[in-house]
Amino acid sequence: MGFLERKRFFCYHLSKKEGGLLTLEETKEKVILVGCQTTDDTKRFDYSMEELASLTETANGEVLVSLTQNRDRIHPSTYIGKGKVEELEALAEELEADIIIFNDELSPSQVRNLSKNIEARIIDRTQLILDIFAGRARSKEGKLQVELAQLQYLLPRLGGQGLQLSRLGAGIGTRGPGETKLESDRRHIRRRIDDIKGQLQVIVQHRDRYRERRKKNRAFQIALVGYTNAGKSTLFNRLAEADSFEENILFATLDPMTRKVILPSGFTALITDTVGFIQDLPTTLVAAFRSTLEEVREADLLLHVVDMSNEEYFQHEQTVHKLLNDLDMPEMPQLTVYNKRDLMYKEFVPTSTQDSIMMSALNADDRGTLKQKIESIMIENMDYYEVEVPAENGKLLSQLKNETILRSLFFEEEKQVYVCKGYCLKEHALNTKLTQLKGI
Repeated sequence: MGFLERKRFFCYHLSKKEGGLLTLEETKEKVILVGCQTTDDTKRFDYSMEELASLTETANGEVLVSLTQNRDRIHPSTYIGKGKVEELEALAEELEADIIIFNDELSPSQVRNLSKNIEARIIDRTQLILDIFAGRARSKEGKLQVELAQLQYLLPRLGGQGLQLSRLGAGIGTRGPGETKLESDRRHIRRRIDDIKGQLQVIVQHRDRYRERRKKNRAFQIALVGYTNAGKSTLFNRLAEADSFEENILFATLDPMTRKVILPSGFTALITDTVGFIQDLPTTLVAAFRSTLEEVREADLLLHVVDMSNEEYFQHEQTVHKLLNDLDMPEMPQLTVYNKRDLMYKEFVPTSTQDSIMMSALNADDRGTLKQKIESIMIENMDYYEVEVPAENGKLLSQLKNETILRSLFFEEEKQVYVCKGYCLKEHALNTKLTQLKGI
């Protein structure tokens, strides 16, 4: 059966009976990966192809074979050379591939030229990542952001793609806006883009109000950043006793989540889990998720989680730093958390030694050490106080216990006061009261 005759990409078939019930098994799409190496950095290119394979598996595809070529530059018409295109055509026909995924972003003309003699559908790395994000989005904001990125990506690719668009229906690279929107004229898509931007603006305003409220209450904010699958959600769940989705797959988290975390002194801070970064992250996606990543901008401390079990850990660190710079993130305190110590890569050497910690998110003692480290960094950016609080002022005592790092508390019977020593966040509303008490 030819590809164009298939009504759906995901096919299901009846399998053996289990407990008297017939079960359905999902048949994965058969995929061929294509990459073009234009530099001498073979190791990085090989990792990029491995990462493309992982992305494909995350999108529920089965990689049949990878086709690569060394060239001085990417072919402007077909990405790879004429001989490789012919080889790709033969492979796709022989293996009955459903889809061919290229490791770089293809131009509209490259897609058209490659599609002339290849029956399998052709997408690029950007479209694959957008597809995964579409499948991961749970909140209204996340879904709107993905749809916006997909429409902005597809808008310049509409011309001359009648046949290509007619193939869409389901499967990798087609989740999100759907067939009807993609086959609409440019004017309709532009109207939809404007509509989405308007809806996102309203959500951004709500988010800004939440931020202002947090600023008013002066809560200490921690943001988790890092390469995808570094273990951010696992660490987030253990630190905050939350239920953020965690799994050993790329982009398990898409929507940001903020929860409270209680530090050793009893001080309560806010911690936010964010979307993972990846090399060659589509620019349309970075732009669409800028409002979500504003949570990082407002943080008082960044926890940069690095997977020390991955041999490309250094490259991952550099990618995250580059993306943070691209987002114009201001300078702020940063702690590098080298995660998965129990699975550490044998040749691992920490890049950052001064402000870093090696740990396993699953180890309770390691998490305790991390909390102590966070607290010590916080103290460096706080004001020291030593005050006498009247015994009847229970409300202030409660605030000092919950909203400051209280290091010492004892009752002086003669004066009927509590002597309190600790650290308070700069610009916190409590500082005014503490200053008044010092003057008494």
